Amino acid sequence: MNVIESHGLGKCYRGTWALRECSVAIPSDHVVALVGPNGSGKSTLLNLVVGLAAPTVGTLAVLDGITPGSPEALDAIAFVAQDTPLYRNLSASETLRLAQSLNRHFDRISAEARLAELGIPLKWKAGKLSGGQQAQLALTLALARRPRLLVLDEPVARLDPLARSDFMATVLQAVSDDGVSVVLSSHVLTDLERVADYIILLRDGGVQLAGEVDALLDSHRVLTGPTVEAECYSDHPVIHAQSGRTQTHLLVRATATNPVPAGWETHRVGLEELTLAYLREPGASALPGPSRAVSSERPNEVRCPR
Repeated sequence: MNVIESHGLGKCYRGTWALRECSVAIPSDHVVALVGPNGSGKSTLLNLVVGLAAPTVGTLAVLDGITPGSPEALDAIAFVAQDTPLYRNLSASETLRLAQSLNRHFDRISAEARLAELGIPLKWKAGKLSGGQQAQLALTLALARRPRLLVLDEPVARLDPLARSDFMATVLQAVSDDGVSVVLSSHVLTDLERVADYIILLRDGGVQLAGEVDALLDSHRVLTGPTVEAECYSDHPVIHAQSGRTQTHLLVRATATNPVPAGWETHRVGLEELTLAYLREPGASALPGPSRAVSSERPNEVRCPR
């Protein structure tokens, strides 16, 4: 089952494409990292997924064919927005009561228990909580809805490292306990490396990199050797090259038919290193193969309506 699937998806605001020609399929039972440069369409895609916006062109379905924004989708998807919006003058207890009145399946008992575990007093007003506590309160509201899909848009951008770690730990616990699928947009690559097992990199509204993290890391290597010998890799699938006067570092796709030459060193690439390499090389692409979950085909040009 795909928790998110789009074909030729585009969204236009005031004559400008915020997202265009985006075809993607995000599988269930994963923590999916959605990454990309500013303006690549990450937040727009997530807003479309949760029903806060409607597509200008293309198709989009969630949870194996459900229309975003429909009553069925609203019951099954929880969303934590970028600025973790809360009513600052309401206490945590009042916030839970309000959420319970707006959601048919809200589990207030588990929400209160989670806040107690986090040391967040129910009587404190949201505006008096720290940034980390506010983020945890927003996440608690989302999880108490017992969603099948949890969508997080830059939820830790304003948090310090300890608060980010605690937030991510809560997300992973929910995945383990409740089997919820997660799509997480973030620029903090070190955090994504710790929690994500699937990654999608957006650029200019299209998918540049997609796949299970372990498979992508296994299929890439960083090679280090003499700069004067770097040309020997002209026939290899080089993603990114960084050359100094004496040594060159190459991030390449590892294949059995392209052995490492004598005198060169190789090491396994990390998720942050891999992602940065693709961000630096707009023309590079790594998409699933024969059973591809993502299509790189682009539809005919569509004029953005004004």
